[in-house]
Amino acid sequence: MKFLFESSKNRCKSRFALIFLLPLALPSLLKAQTQKEKPTVTFEQMYDEPYSINKLFIGFQPLYGEVFATNVNAGFGVEGSYFYKDKFDLKAHFRKTYSSEFFDQNRNASIKNQDSYSTVGSVSDKPQAYNYYEFGGTYHVKDFDQDSKTKMTLFKKSFKGDRWSSMVPFQADNIPCKVRKIYGARLGAIIWNSTTDLSRALSKQQLTNAALTTSAGKPLIDTYTQNGQSRTLNVFGNVRSANIYVGGSMTWIRNVAVSFDKYDDSVDDGIMTVFFDIMFAPAYSVDAVTYQGEQYLTKALKTHPVGFRAGIDGKFNRTLGWSYGGELGYRPSLVGMGFFAMFKIAFPLYSTNLDNKVESFGK
Repeated sequence: MKFLFESSKNRCKSRFALIFLLPLALPSLLKAQTQKEKPTVTFEQMYDEPYSINKLFIGFQPLYGEVFATNVNAGFGVEGSYFYKDKFDLKAHFRKTYSSEFFDQNRNASIKNQDSYSTVGSVSDKPQAYNYYEFGGTYHVKDFDQDSKTKMTLFKKSFKGDRWSSMVPFQADNIPCKVRKIYGARLGAIIWNSTTDLSRALSKQQLTNAALTTSAGKPLIDTYTQNGQSRTLNVFGNVRSANIYVGGSMTWIRNVAVSFDKYDDSVDDGIMTVFFDIMFAPAYSVDAVTYQGEQYLTKALKTHPVGFRAGIDGKFNRTLGWSYGGELGYRPSLVGMGFFAMFKIAFPLYSTNLDNKVESFGK
């Protein structure tokens, strides 16, 4: 009986150990099975020309979003860039909000404040829509290419619908290619204007509405009385800035196409740039605010004339494609109101090499 009991006890221990170890061994078994199913592919390089990219790129940005301490905003934009050989490239960019409600936070708040309260409880200046303009160029300090490798996703036209969405595609690694690198020196100008919350700016600088005075020295009130209740006077104002930026950038360009034996042709034609800029605002102004027919000057508000940003821009060397970008930093603005983070997406992005010349011969 003792022997049977110990034997049964040992069998239980063995089963428990098997049940415990099976989940640990399962990933290895699945991995081994997956490795057996991985295909072996051969490929042929169709072209590898990182210097043969299009010259002009123009994209419409249906959406951008910006968390900006001066004014949170979102909207649309247009951006263009031009590459001149291996010497320099130029960039122009414009963006603005769709409307006050989508999305121009302080402009919308100012409009609602004017609509909700009497002339006693709001300033009467017309709030400005957010607008942003940027013009700049990058000089190619060093433009060269190096041997590199890339990876490409294996795809077939038969991989459609549910089959494509439910599978984890294979990737071909270590495909040799050239990568073009550009060390750039950047210079440009930025102009923007917006509505901002001056009450918040005053609070950040430990000031009150009384810091805003008329030319005769009369201070703006902090509170007013309406229907027997004391209310805080919220102050909104318009700001505008002209900035100059200088900085550096690093660009990676790949333009390689490969033909696989059992899969569709694949392309890696990405153009990615990272950059860092120092910004300086030689011109920054905050409009006087109008309250009950009198203008109150804003010269008591302090501004921060220097800022910085780090960012990334990416696009693809295709006639019709898309692009992406983002920035993070501190923009020259009112003290305490300069932090910003922005992202943007462009689709469609049209590009061309501007080469329409053909050879002609007389008969």
